[in-house]
Amino acid sequence: MISGGSTDGDSNRPRKARGRRVCLEVNGRDRSEPVISFGPEDLRGVNLPHNDALVIQTRVANYDVWRVFVDNGSSVNVIFKEALVQMDLHEYPLEVVATALFGFAGHAVYPEGEITLPLTLGSGDLRKTVMTVFTIVDAPSSYNVILGRPAMNEMRAVASTYHQKIKFPIRGQVEEVKGDQPSSRKCFGETIRVDQKRARREDRGKKLAQGAKEVEGNEVNFVAEDEQEELVGISPKVAEHKLNIIPGSRPIKQKKRHFGPEKDKIIEEQMKEMLGAGHIREVQFPTWLSNVVLVPKATWKWRMCVDFRDLNKACPKDCYPLPRIDQLVDSTSGFELLSFMDAYQGYHQIPMAREDQDKASFITSGGTFCYVVMPFGLKNAGATYQSLMSRLPKADRQEY
Repeated sequence: MISGGSTDGDSNRPRKARGRRVCLEVNGRDRSEPVISFGPEDLRGVNLPHNDALVIQTRVANYDVWRVFVDNGSSVNVIFKEALVQMDLHEYPLEVVATALFGFAGHAVYPEGEITLPLTLGSGDLRKTVMTVFTIVDAPSSYNVILGRPAMNEMRAVASTYHQKIKFPIRGQVEEVKGDQPSSRKCFGETIRVDQKRARREDRGKKLAQGAKEVEGNEVNFVAEDEQEELVGISPKVAEHKLNIIPGSRPIKQKKRHFGPEKDKIIEEQMKEMLGAGHIREVQFPTWLSNVVLVPKATWKWRMCVDFRDLNKACPKDCYPLPRIDQLVDSTSGFELLSFMDAYQGYHQIPMAREDQDKASFITSGGTFCYVVMPFGLKNAGATYQSLMSRLPKADRQEY
């Protein structure tokens, strides 16, 4: 169940006014609408018995969208940001939303905004299109869209999870949309796996906190699995990353993207970690400037990345060959022992060339910074890393 959002008002005043509103019977309503019902014939093709959610395919803003979850318990229609980015809908304006969304467990999620898009159900001559308000949520999800009560009521649609169908009236007839049971079961399995990982992580955090309370008189520091470790780095004599920007390329400074308070806090925390590890430094008057983006990880946390697409377009391709897996496997034959190297944050152990550091600059709410080590996302970072790996057996240990 999802509650909140701006469906019933985006502040306390309109919500209270709606609660005081008197419900009146509307006379003269069109009585010619057909009766919607479900019978045994609607079970054809349904895999019984089942407890599957109703997941359908719809058309949103002229895009065919799969994995659309029909949820009568949701007070808003949700479109997840990852799906919205793939649809590339720049022509539709975004509206600010102040009210958070609350799930079954009471966790608050602050929307990125609202967008009004045409939603189409049905096919052929009986398809029905209505302009629908979607709340944008930037969070990992197995679904692309959640159709809540607002969309269902606007369509005057009736859903039956048992019959795996939606039916709605149009021009005196009843059209239907069938559910996709295989997609429903796949989404359910993915959601369970993510929730289990999150529950284990939260339980581990509680145990660590409890352990800290039980220790008296001693300072206890708990280090998370994915926090920074002390890295000595690679000497520039062995490897360093150079951009080799094509002469005549026009520097591009991206306009700063705005994030909500919750994401700004996440970015600020990761910035402090990188500053403390010496991976970045503050910079003034950069020639190139990129934005940061937050990418969800499988552990339900966020990873801060930089949008280097403009910078990458101005860099030539490094054609250093990557290894062939079959040759690597064949080279291990005949040996009794196989050793492995744990290249923890290997990219960040390679320094950026001093003359190119200010080009790898990015902007946040806390200021402008640049990388002093090779970041993820650069066009030839993989080639530079592979070049280092090829040199390791030949490099003198004193150079590190």
